[in-house]
Amino acid sequence: MSDRVQGPWLTIIGIGDNGLESLTPEAQAIVWQAETLVIGERLDAVIDGSSLPELKRILTWGAGFRETLAEILKLRGTPVTVLATGDPMHFGIGATLRRYVGADEMFVLPSPSAFSLAAARLGWPLQSVTQISLHGRPLAFLNRHVMPRARILALTSDASTVQAAAVLLAERGFGASVLQVLEHMGGTQERILRMTALEMAETCPHISDFNTLAIDCAWDGPLLAPVPGLPDEAFRHDGQLTKREIRAATLAQLAPFPNARLWDVGAGCGSIAIEWMRAGMGTRAIAIEAKPERLAMIRDNAEILGVPDLDVVEGEAPAVLAGLKTPDVIFIGGGISGEGLFEACWAALPPGGRLVANAVTIEGEAKLVDLRSRHGGELSRIQVARAAPVGRYCGWKSLMPVTMWTVVKGEGA
Repeated sequence: MSDRVQGPWLTIIGIGDNGLESLTPEAQAIVWQAETLVIGERLDAVIDGSSLPELKRILTWGAGFRETLAEILKLRGTPVTVLATGDPMHFGIGATLRRYVGADEMFVLPSPSAFSLAAARLGWPLQSVTQISLHGRPLAFLNRHVMPRARILALTSDASTVQAAAVLLAERGFGASVLQVLEHMGGTQERILRMTALEMAETCPHISDFNTLAIDCAWDGPLLAPVPGLPDEAFRHDGQLTKREIRAATLAQLAPFPNARLWDVGAGCGSIAIEWMRAGMGTRAIAIEAKPERLAMIRDNAEILGVPDLDVVEGEAPAVLAGLKTPDVIFIGGGISGEGLFEACWAALPPGGRLVANAVTIEGEAKLVDLRSRHGGELSRIQVARAAPVGRYCGWKSLMPVTMWTVVKGEGA
């Protein structure tokens, strides 16, 4: 049996399209010394198996991620080298493995990422470009970032991702957007294919599966900004929707922050949870709703607005709240006067967590006033009026006033 290594036993090496030739002498030495090599599916096309050292144990992800991961973890403490494309810590296998392996157990040697190479080829300042991965992920993630004048770099699963993205853009009114498909960057087969989204959708050109997609969004599509307050018509709903002005004010009180998890209790069509996730920064949300027809609306809205990873839970609060992942922030959009609802939410919220509750009924408002007297926080009342036709003229039509209570657990009355 091999001696167990001290310190990092797992080495993750980024490799270019030209295979082992892209590696530094240090990286090549590690490959040569590894007892086990783990190779990704795409690397099968760029690595000549005959050039690898003999008597190596070689694993591939083709057996399935969980199966291969289990094999890797069984070898903990012996030298294992994972070969990955580009920068393993930028939407790569390194970031995934970090969930299971401590940072002190890993040694990462990155190569230039596909994003860096594409930005260099196109002359795009990388800090001004949205960088996303559609590799093994729903295409709906693209929806959140499609805006006039946006520039997007996207990792893809294969050629079909490019074609599907072109169709999506054309259907959303961004058919004039310029797509550039960068194939085999850094390799002998490097090529850049340039077409509009509409042209790409209609002609279906031959594209290599090993590509990165660059999108320069046209100006002529609809604007769905990432800041809170999307138009009401951006959501599919049955009337139970937190209206645009109130929604923007509510999100401001919820105060999204990096990697925070929201419970949207009584989510309706999901507008609050969806806008919370669109704020970015790794925000997560659980939308809790009892009515099946509204659950379907939440899922549709989440996909159309680019957050298909929204966690949707069916059931009646407070009973369904038990066992959910701990929230950092809770929003109660309705039913605050329901038996045990606030108490269950308050118990689940950790110290320092924030709770925002809205009410439109007199009974709900009375409950918020009582809760504020016991727990402190801020109470406000928001009245919105919208211009509407009055015969040949225009007048103000008032929406129902909303009472909003915001409280941070532990701050006291």
